[in-house]
Amino acid sequence: MNDFLETLRHEFTLPIGDPVLIFSIILIIILVSPILLKRINIPGIIVLIISGIIIGPFGVGLLEKNTAIDLFSKIGILYIMFIAGLELDMNQFKANQNKSFTFGFFTFIIPLTLGFPICYYLLGYNFNASFLTASMFATHTLIAYPIVSKLGVSKNEAVAVAVGGTILTDTAVLIILAVILGNAEDGGLTASFWLRLIVSLLIFCAIMFFLVPKIARWFFTRMDKEKHSHYIFVLTVVFLSAFLAKLAGVEDIIGAFLAGLALNRLIPHSSPLMNRIEFIGSSLFIPFFLISVGMMVDLKVIFSGYMAIVVALTLSVVAILGKWLAAFATQLTFKYSATQRKLIFGLSTGHAAATLAVIIVGYKAGIIDINILNGTIILILITSIVATLATENATKKIVEESKEIDLNEVKKSNNYKMESILLPLANIVNLERLLEFSILIKDKNSENPISILSVVPNDEQAELNIAQAKTKLEIFVNQASATETKVDVTATIDEDVAKGIARKSKEIIADVIVMGWPTSGNEDEIINAKMNGIIQQTSKTLFLCQTNKPWATHKKLLVLAPIDVQNMQGFEIWIKKCVRIAEELSVPILVYCSSETQVAIERLVDKLRLKAPFLFRKTANLEQSAIILKEVDTNDILMLITAREDAIAYQPMLKQLPYILENNFRRNTKILVYLQ
Repeated sequence: MNDFLETLRHEFTLPIGDPVLIFSIILIIILVSPILLKRINIPGIIVLIISGIIIGPFGVGLLEKNTAIDLFSKIGILYIMFIAGLELDMNQFKANQNKSFTFGFFTFIIPLTLGFPICYYLLGYNFNASFLTASMFATHTLIAYPIVSKLGVSKNEAVAVAVGGTILTDTAVLIILAVILGNAEDGGLTASFWLRLIVSLLIFCAIMFFLVPKIARWFFTRMDKEKHSHYIFVLTVVFLSAFLAKLAGVEDIIGAFLAGLALNRLIPHSSPLMNRIEFIGSSLFIPFFLISVGMMVDLKVIFSGYMAIVVALTLSVVAILGKWLAAFATQLTFKYSATQRKLIFGLSTGHAAATLAVIIVGYKAGIIDINILNGTIILILITSIVATLATENATKKIVEESKEIDLNEVKKSNNYKMESILLPLANIVNLERLLEFSILIKDKNSENPISILSVVPNDEQAELNIAQAKTKLEIFVNQASATETKVDVTATIDEDVAKGIARKSKEIIADVIVMGWPTSGNEDEIINAKMNGIIQQTSKTLFLCQTNKPWATHKKLLVLAPIDVQNMQGFEIWIKKCVRIAEELSVPILVYCSSETQVAIERLVDKLRLKAPFLFRKTANLEQSAIILKEVDTNDILMLITAREDAIAYQPMLKQLPYILENNFRRNTKILVYLQ
């Protein structure tokens, strides 16, 4: 009994040292603290930071900073930066890259300009200490980014500008850190120092933006069926990139962010892989980081002396004011709303990873003193709270404004309903990629499930065939559940497959039907009699797809549109789906069409407030388009907008184009779209 009590006393001696118990305590905090404090409306991020303060070495001393917590904390901040790069809408970032550069300049130069004279003249520090501390004001960590991601506002232009500015300002600050350290050393800023820094950064960028995407594209294509290995590959890229960044002379968070940018186009936002990345990060690694930030905060330093209080308050005020002025300057320059300014301010105000990197390295090198180190810890706590509250407030306002706009659009349309997609089963071998495509183009605001349909003949074995069909299709329910997409597996009896599909599409009021690419034994045609029956007997917008590679490996969506396509009923649905494809795969859209169609597309995009990277090539007729298509890359998606024979946009050439696509572009992903 005494041995048991002694063991018990040893295990619960503070600080706790057993790694299993430490991990259990952290998990309990992650699980319980947001639930307990949700009622008093405190953001979860602040709760986790405060929890870290309480249990940390400067609180009750339940846990101490050790290698295990440091490891998970490092993984957490790398994860935040990686997800920020991964979720960045590359099409929107390219469209707003000048704005990101402008904000990056403001959020770097304003805090630096404001902070240096205050540290040099008011606080009385030397040049190196003042310049290093002032550069710390320019850094920011995307502590509040999980709020933006969770509430679905990551596509907002203000977010793209803020995230884009992060990489610019943090890279500049961390290069300044390397320069100041070089200046403080005996060798100083020699030519060899500059040469090594520039060459290493160039090599690192070449690896990230040329080598990594090629390796990832090859891996995802070759290992398409090994879904579990995709996540391990992504983690490997993230941490190797972080390590290479350190070798190049910058902080590892820069490497993680660039890893997100490098893999951005290869991981669709609605894919199971993206869902796994976000789920594990939000559930485990990111909360670990936030708790570890709290464990670094020592509230006692405020009472350690007059100078400590002055330095802590001065650093905090300057840091917050500098970021607010940068956000305000960005708002004035680009005429953003007050809500967008607050969102930019919230995302850029939090100080943690890069700030600590600058200050701790500077402290260990003897450039700054203990007062700045302690003041920075208090600054981290204050700016984390301010950043979280500002970001959450702004994000909720944007969500409310978006809902009001959507509601007004609904009120304008008497025929509004939630979108329904029907996926009839033709060949179960190809169903996986067709389901991926259906999830990819699905309206995320629609609560209707994707309906997978099997039509069986009406004979003695009909009931058995229905049961077998449903059993075979259940595996695809699991595939969809990995993306949190609802799927309804159904079967129907009919002598004619086309009639069965047409009837079911009317029953669920389907907007879109997705099927596999048609095949025919006839050398002169692609659309066989069976498929032609489905096309003619259904009046819905119909997508016929063929792909031999993962959707994420494509580089461009190339569209052929006939004359008068803008006058067809399904025109708006088609444009929305093109935009969805572009957003999910981060690819541009190149449309070959007439001048009238181009004008109609541009007007619709403006009307619906869509962020779409449309490029146009004017063509007088489809024959001319067929010649131009000979220069298509094998990684392009070819989409032909066609029409049923009684439609206004129909012309005889539309019958020949599928045959041309099939024979000349066998390696390309091809989509035929029959508009409603």
